[in-house]
Amino acid sequence: MSKTFLAIGECMVEMAPTGEGTFSMGFAGDTLNTAWYARRHLPADWKVSYFTAVGRDQVSDQMLEFLNRSHIDTGSVRRLEDRTVGLYMIQLKGGERSFAYWRSQSAARQLASDPVHLEKVLSGAGLIYFSGITLAILPADDRWTFLQALRTARSAGAKTAFDPNLRPRLWEDADTMRACVTEAAGLCDFVMPSFEDELAQFGDANAEISADRYLAAGAATVVVKNGPEEVVFAMKGERHAFQPDPVRNIIDTTAAGDSYNAAFLAEYLTSGDLPASVDAGARLAGNVIQHRGALVDN
Repeated sequence: MSKTFLAIGECMVEMAPTGEGTFSMGFAGDTLNTAWYARRHLPADWKVSYFTAVGRDQVSDQMLEFLNRSHIDTGSVRRLEDRTVGLYMIQLKGGERSFAYWRSQSAARQLASDPVHLEKVLSGAGLIYFSGITLAILPADDRWTFLQALRTARSAGAKTAFDPNLRPRLWEDADTMRACVTEAAGLCDFVMPSFEDELAQFGDANAEISADRYLAAGAATVVVKNGPEEVVFAMKGERHAFQPDPVRNIIDTTAAGDSYNAAFLAEYLTSGDLPASVDAGARLAGNVIQHRGALVDN
């Protein structure tokens, strides 16, 4: 197995609150957050790469410089003349966050528009990580192109990991979202949903039902995150539930799931130890939500 962790999606400019009416500028996005934390938790002999598309403007240059400083490889990133990068602003209330987005001209929407380049990028990966947002931002034809390339890479030996990260506002309609996410899950070795999303968008009564639905779709392993409640781990013929330690000083839940996925996958890829992987994910997410912003250094 190639020791390359490849994350695919949209990196955006993040405006994170620092006080009343003040913000700091950074770069983040669900799959980028996972890549950033994966780099900090995987051994040095693993390469972490990020595949997206950006513009040729100054802010795109700054984004790539940030990724490179974070020791995330950007060699496969597409650069487009007539596009730029998206931006979002975090708004907080009681530790919970909401977002305002500006992404209509995001170059990342074109990341799968060159099938030859896409297949080349995926062919060198040991693990390919993507999300429902990765799929949602793509034109419908490019989603099909992306999933076909994923099938090809998986048949050649790559592992695949997917967080459905259900955001209905990004999709044409809820039925399209549910159908596409279900198809994608069937191509994956790891599916890592958050139960809150599954309850809202699929109507699942509990995390076990979410796990069963993704297993029925063809997922090999399902890890259902559920905030302070039990994490459900399921694969064919095997099921476990793990209770994370409580976190009392919740400041900002941004990137809780993204960081969990990174630490879980990093531990599982290197040790194969399930309890240690679940614990690693919970510990990192618990630390992240005690700080502001998506990317937490300590």
